[in-house]
Amino acid sequence: MPRAEVRRIELRELTTLKVGGPAELWEVDEVDALTEATAEPYRVIGAGSNLLVSDAGVPERVIRLGRSFNDIASFRGERELWLGAATPLPGLVRRAQRLGLSGLEGLLGVPAVLGGAVAMNAGTRFGEMSDTLQEVEVFVNGALERLRADALELAYRHARLPDGAVLVRARLRLAASDPERVQQRMDVVDAARKGQPKVKSAGCAFKNPPGDSAGRIIDAAGLKGLRVGDAMVALEHGNFIVNLGHATARDVCQLLQRIRERTSVPLELEWRRWGFEGEAA
Repeated sequence: MPRAEVRRIELRELTTLKVGGPAELWEVDEVDALTEATAEPYRVIGAGSNLLVSDAGVPERVIRLGRSFNDIASFRGERELWLGAATPLPGLVRRAQRLGLSGLEGLLGVPAVLGGAVAMNAGTRFGEMSDTLQEVEVFVNGALERLRADALELAYRHARLPDGAVLVRARLRLAASDPERVQQRMDVVDAARKGQPKVKSAGCAFKNPPGDSAGRIIDAAGLKGLRVGDAMVALEHGNFIVNLGHATARDVCQLLQRIRERTSVPLELEWRRWGFEGEAA
């Protein structure tokens, strides 16, 4: 049976916010190795964005899919195609543009791999994964299973996968277009994202309330620049928490709480939280 590569790490090494304590990492490069990897309680990590991990780490093993689940090199311009869950989303968006394929440009700048983007129904105000997703393949209960997109109950930053499922592949449907026209739309998306910080962050911290923007609410409360330790509300965009160098998860949690206490509208966290079981979200 294929085996995974196993090692102890600090999860800050794998998260875009660069916080998080220890865990046992299982690097899996074959589907067959998932049988052993999922034999004990586990979590799955992608690009490590949209994720806040406790300073204490997590007791479960952490699974990361390897190179054989990255199909960016084999993407040759098919309008409907299966891609591995470890395929980097930024590279996929760029390659689709060069090949004259439309449907992904609204995801420009989302720092995710395909599996994580599907699991969160990642997106921007210009588009989200549900726009192109047709089907997924998951490893669950020791076997592969295919699910159509409409079975995932896709909604704003939400996809309902079976309990314990590891997303292995996703089938997308794109539309033929002119590369220049796709690039023009990407330019619009890029211009809208210019105000986002370039330093360490985990993406938007809070979901946008219906009909409003979490960033606008935080800005209106005068909270840009609010800081706890090395965690700070970004000066560029109120819905981003940045790590100025040595922030801890404790710093970030205290800052999130202060934001919620000082804003006029209840804000729901968009990030996934690991290692905080029993604590308020």
